[in-house]
Amino acid sequence: MAQNQYLLTRHELEEREEEVLASYAMKSSATRGRRYVEEEHPFRSVYQRDRDRIIHSTAFRRLEYKTQVFVNLEGDYYRTRLTHTNEVAQLARTVARTLRLNEDLTESVALAHDIGHTPFGHSGEAVLDRLMKDEGGFEHNAQSLRVLDELEQKYPDFNGVNLSWETREGIIKHSPDYDNPSCRDFEPGLKPTLEAQTVNVADEIAYNSHDLDDGITSGILDIEMLKTTEIWGAIEETLDRKKFDTLPLDMKKYNICRALINLQITNLMNTAAANLEEHSITSVDEVRGCKKLIMAFDEPMNRLHRDLKKFLFKNFYKHYKVIRMEYKAEKIIEDLFKVYEKRGVMEDKKRGVTSSILPPEARKRLGRDSLKRVICDYIASMTDRFILDEYKKLFDPYENV
Repeated sequence: MAQNQYLLTRHELEEREEEVLASYAMKSSATRGRRYVEEEHPFRSVYQRDRDRIIHSTAFRRLEYKTQVFVNLEGDYYRTRLTHTNEVAQLARTVARTLRLNEDLTESVALAHDIGHTPFGHSGEAVLDRLMKDEGGFEHNAQSLRVLDELEQKYPDFNGVNLSWETREGIIKHSPDYDNPSCRDFEPGLKPTLEAQTVNVADEIAYNSHDLDDGITSGILDIEMLKTTEIWGAIEETLDRKKFDTLPLDMKKYNICRALINLQITNLMNTAAANLEEHSITSVDEVRGCKKLIMAFDEPMNRLHRDLKKFLFKNFYKHYKVIRMEYKAEKIIEDLFKVYEKRGVMEDKKRGVTSSILPPEARKRLGRDSLKRVICDYIASMTDRFILDEYKKLFDPYENV
């Protein structure tokens, strides 16, 4: 069939990548492929297709109602996992474009990086990890990959959404600890691509900045408190003091977070460029084999970044209101887990009947996975709103089941 002159094909996209992207960028044509062999799309690159499959996954849509710090029901303004994910993707793509990396791979990893998170944020992850300690624990990066490799059911021929090796590697290597069982199929002794490294730093920049924003909005933090941080001096240099002092709080907050993000992103890009030159990086293999991460802050910015994290930890994450939310989250998850475990499989041998308190869709993997792992997957998939409703259904005698 003759090629339509108006349509840009996948092969042409790959040729453009060879021309435009840096030698150390991950090219679509060099992918190691998918777990299950599929014919690639005529008009979309392998990483464009990964991105689209992630966006259309059930788990991605649920991020809208999964919390960052504040439970979703606390207010419409506060970040959810979905708004956080979009911010990470935006920051990471900016960096990727400037350094001539593969934007589609970068975006795919960014959009998938939080898909395995539980309801109620990191407190939910901590309690599931404790409850699953005898069966390998729970870690959200490994769960993200598990969701996209196994638990999503979209295709008749295989489990999962069949992402490329590079996107999957970026998901599992989102934390700096590659020496764990989940990484064994992804060359744990080597660094991930620059695209994946970019997402890792963009994630930290995004959540520090928007947690500061949410903290000020909640009234737990204020601008006077922020002035005690080491990074405030650098932020203040970017502000027009005469105008800034007269602005309403919303505008002040926005301009502070804007300056904070810009300072860190600019430092990241300049430091990455310096690292590429220092280590003479000219290929993906050299990126993987480098002993240090290329995508990183320089030491002065790293010190400011650590100080900001300490400030947030002390003044925000350990505030009594946040601790109370964490306590409620732990109690809800633990109570549900114990009920599901006790009544997950009930056999009436006399009548030859098996029953369960778990819904049919949650029981599908019983036999392939243990009851505790099935329960863990089910709870981890829940949104804040759903788990609160489920808790009421099981523990409030006047609530409809």
